[in-house]
Amino acid sequence: MTIADPEWLERASADVQSIYRYWLSKHQGGRLPRRADIDPLELRQLMPQITIVEVVPDERRYVYRLVGTKDVEVRGQDPTGKSVLDGFFGPSVEDVLHCYDTVVKTRAPHYDDEPYVTADHRNPNDASLFLPLSDDGENVNRILVFAAGAQLKK
Repeated sequence: MTIADPEWLERASADVQSIYRYWLSKHQGGRLPRRADIDPLELRQLMPQITIVEVVPDERRYVYRLVGTKDVEVRGQDPTGKSVLDGFFGPSVEDVLHCYDTVVKTRAPHYDDEPYVTADHRNPNDASLFLPLSDDGENVNRILVFAAGAQLKK
């Protein structure tokens, strides 16, 4: 089964394209990649910008399980172990939840390159790529997020 490149891929940065192609290489036989298929050593250059969020069957919905050092630096705090509701970083909780909900519902990557600015963060060229992971190959139970271009205010 061949998966067509998404329309956003050609406008994405080289790092976003790289991590998308890596994820795609782990997408075998029509089954979504498992978390165990993702090797941090193969992604060592991009790990500081990678977050892994677990999909949970309770009111928390999404929980940060791994947050890259660059993402922690930009946030000013480490949300590991917190729900996305309590530790989100984005224009609004609704916007952030929409990104995660889209990945769970569609079982497909979601690329968010809408710029936003917070009090201590500027990111006119920021983009995030949300990639579904699944232990059973069907149901999304984790989401790998790659945050590209995040910058601290000077």
